[in-house]
Amino acid sequence: MPLIHSELLRRLPKAELHCHLDGSVRPETLLELAREYRQPIPRDDADALREYMRVDDARSLEDYLARFDVTLGVMQTAEALERIAYELAMDAARDGVWYIEIRYSPALNVRRGLSLGDVIEAPLRGLERAQQDGGAIGRVIICGLRHLSPGVSMELAKLAVAYKDRGVVAFDLAGGELGNPAAPHAAAFAYAREHDLACTCHAGEGAGASYVREAVHVCGADRIGHATRLIEDESLTQYVNDRRIALEICLTSNVQTHAVESYEEHPVRRYFDRGMNVVLNTDNRLMSGTTLTDEYTWAAKSLGFTFDELADIAVNGFASAFLPWQEREALVERATAEIAALRNNGGKR
Repeated sequence: MPLIHSELLRRLPKAELHCHLDGSVRPETLLELAREYRQPIPRDDADALREYMRVDDARSLEDYLARFDVTLGVMQTAEALERIAYELAMDAARDGVWYIEIRYSPALNVRRGLSLGDVIEAPLRGLERAQQDGGAIGRVIICGLRHLSPGVSMELAKLAVAYKDRGVVAFDLAGGELGNPAAPHAAAFAYAREHDLACTCHAGEGAGASYVREAVHVCGADRIGHATRLIEDESLTQYVNDRRIALEICLTSNVQTHAVESYEEHPVRRYFDRGMNVVLNTDNRLMSGTTLTDEYTWAAKSLGFTFDELADIAVNGFASAFLPWQEREALVERATAEIAALRNNGGKR
């Protein structure tokens, strides 16, 4: 078995299933777009901006989310959205990511007159162009927001369904969790499911296991974003495991938002040891100052994951992607072969 080091984990073929577009902007691009659109920016050089945008002082999930006002300020044109999606897919490929699902809420990108359709089509163009240029294969998840009205969620679910065969692969519910239950948005999830669109739901990040229960049983989510506090409900944990509902784990983000107090305390080790379907993700590459390779490195360093265990998690990512099963099978087969080659060559391939 090869020794674990960051370059080996970078080479490990990975899928990224939980990555926010508005949380994953290059600092250089954020600075350029702010100047172009004459938007106020808190720092005037890229390195200082990178440091400012990394959220190390949040007291809660809501504190963490406040930084998004900066990125959303420049994400109000089709050109900016296409560019940011393109760059994210290219950066992901350099990080060893073969497949990425980017998520965002189009309701937040219409301040300067874009239609909701414009807001979906621009990132899809960026992802298509990136794939042609050697970037990761990219798809889109459309997010409703807990603090907005259920009517907005329904509008976004209908929009996601309209683009179901054009690059949108799922509907999600995101935003500040505590005090904003998912149940009022259940009709949007039902609409998506009734039109054969997959669903995921942020839950158990900023609130307890009851919010995960709601995501599973009221919203019918196929995957759970974060699920950090699922472990508090033994019966539900077993139910989720039995049905192989994937858990989109985001280690660094969970430490930053105080969903957990340290990497070592994160329940992903217990989830994995129970045989649960866990997948590692960045959540927000900019605000968390991380890459997917970094997240795998933290899992190895702080939670004792071996290379073989991390390889299993990587394969989980491809198997749990919101792609047609035949495409997932092909990615799993390719990834398994690449992992075997890395293992047989002692990580020197």
